[in-house]
Amino acid sequence: MSDEDRTTYLLIDGENLDATLGVGILERRPRPEERPRWERVLSFARAEWDQPVKGLFFLAARHDLPMSFVQALMSIGFRPVPLTGRPDEKIVDIAISRTLQALKDRPADVMLASHDGDFLPDLAELCDGRRTGVIAFQEFRSSGYRELVERGLEFFDLEYDVEAFDTRLPRIRIIPIEEFDPLEFL
Repeated sequence: MSDEDRTTYLLIDGENLDATLGVGILERRPRPEERPRWERVLSFARAEWDQPVKGLFFLAARHDLPMSFVQALMSIGFRPVPLTGRPDEKIVDIAISRTLQALKDRPADVMLASHDGDFLPDLAELCDGRRTGVIAFQEFRSSGYRELVERGLEFFDLEYDVEAFDTRLPRIRIIPIEEFDPLEFL
């Protein structure tokens, strides 16, 4: 496979991102208009590395399939991966980990949208010259990923880099001085 034929696999840890948005940022369940615009995440991945993207959206569907959400994901180009398992299993994490391991033998690049440090060993294996990235809210991303930066891992903030939201979220972050706008604080 030549570089022109490379694909980016975009793996979305839907549970993790939704929980972080709700518990960590909004301190309540997100309303539909406050959730990420998933088509923007796909577009960002495609534009950032200038190659085709295969989006896999992992979600727990223990008893019911959220059909309207699944259909919406499919209509924008994601392949939903609805999972079930025992109540004591972290089914989404297991599936993402297995997918990262399976990608080791493929000439593909990987963007993982999650804050979860459980994927660190699997993602470290993929930092072998291919492009790898983590999309997350930077202040909630596992600090363990920093050790992979020297091996090529890139970070993308879901709100500021990807621009996945329609409105500004109530986040506290370190502000680069060139981005500082005093009017946001007055």
